[in-house]
Amino acid sequence: MKALLVVMSQADNTNGGLVLASLPMAKKTFGISNVTRHRDLPDDPRLIIVPPRMNYYIKENKRVNDIFREFVAEEDLQLYSIDESILDVTDSWGYLQTKYGHDLTLKGLARIIQLEVKQRLGLYLTVGIGDNPTMAKLALDLESKNNHSLIAEWHYEQVPDKLWSIHDLSEVWSIGRRTAKKLNQMGLCTMGDIALADPQYLMERFGVKGADLFALAWGVDRSRLSDKYQPKGASISNSQVLPRDYVQASEIKNVIREIGEQIAARLRAKGQACQVVHLYVGAALSESEPGFSGQISIDPTNRAKRIVGALYQLFDSQYDGQSIRHIGISVGKLIPDVAEQMDLFIEPTINIKEQTIEHVVDDIRHKFGTTAIVKLASTDNGGTMIDRAGLVGGHSGGNAYG
Repeated sequence: MKALLVVMSQADNTNGGLVLASLPMAKKTFGISNVTRHRDLPDDPRLIIVPPRMNYYIKENKRVNDIFREFVAEEDLQLYSIDESILDVTDSWGYLQTKYGHDLTLKGLARIIQLEVKQRLGLYLTVGIGDNPTMAKLALDLESKNNHSLIAEWHYEQVPDKLWSIHDLSEVWSIGRRTAKKLNQMGLCTMGDIALADPQYLMERFGVKGADLFALAWGVDRSRLSDKYQPKGASISNSQVLPRDYVQASEIKNVIREIGEQIAARLRAKGQACQVVHLYVGAALSESEPGFSGQISIDPTNRAKRIVGALYQLFDSQYDGQSIRHIGISVGKLIPDVAEQMDLFIEPTINIKEQTIEHVVDDIRHKFGTTAIVKLASTDNGGTMIDRAGLVGGHSGGNAYG
């Protein structure tokens, strides 16, 4: 990978384009980084500038993951991002040893997978191996890319030596620049500092994320890929690729509100209520991390106010100031909309009035179109509802109410 190549966006709002990705040699030779603007690139004939080809990336991603499926079951494969996947080989290890020999090691298996992908697709893989998904991700990000084999293997007993000495906290998976700055201001300048900090103190300063930071510093992750979120039974979902990178939380939450209200309207149109709300927020290509997701259980509802409130709760608990380009929302555990539990802290007449207004708005939009009634917030502050109203059949994310 010695080519001097950068992938450059061509959006009007980036003043001529923004570097989304670049090969290591281009970074080293010209000091290029992601988010470098086109006007700041050197005028050098050796520099190759290409546009992003997302459809091609998705196609290649599928081909790579089809190879991974030859080594693990579907429930043990997680497509983490456009260029990263996580494989849990625990349950398939016996089969793999039978196929490749009982002296098979994790590094040996990683090498086999690397060669399969290289021979079939011509692609090079970097591999992180760990006792859990977090450990594997840390090994991938912090070591494998610097090893000749492009493979790194981390285990719990190695955490103090391999992880605790890291000073640039923003290099560590799931720690954004703002969180790193706040940790530094608290006197926590290395991963070792976080590991030896009082977890209660971390939770007081960061909430639930404080416990996650403490676990991260020790390499602890009790999740199983087979437990990854799957909507149970019927579900309703909607997603959008944003027209540009969104940085302001108010803009991002405005789009979350729009999508949440659309999904609530679809629930009402189907005579259903949801009991689970799931939010996915995908980071822009200029960010080092892919984003975050989460879900929350709620009392059965098809009220926009309650669904959007749950989405805001999920967003506020995890957003760390990164640039965002993709938002996805789904609701699950659907039941017939027979009767909704009233909010005891709100007057019953207010509950009834809000429900009546939502149904009236639904009727008007069904008769005259989605944009017959639009909230003022959707005309500004990053709103996308009006621009997307003309999409047919919900293509590219969809916004149909039926």
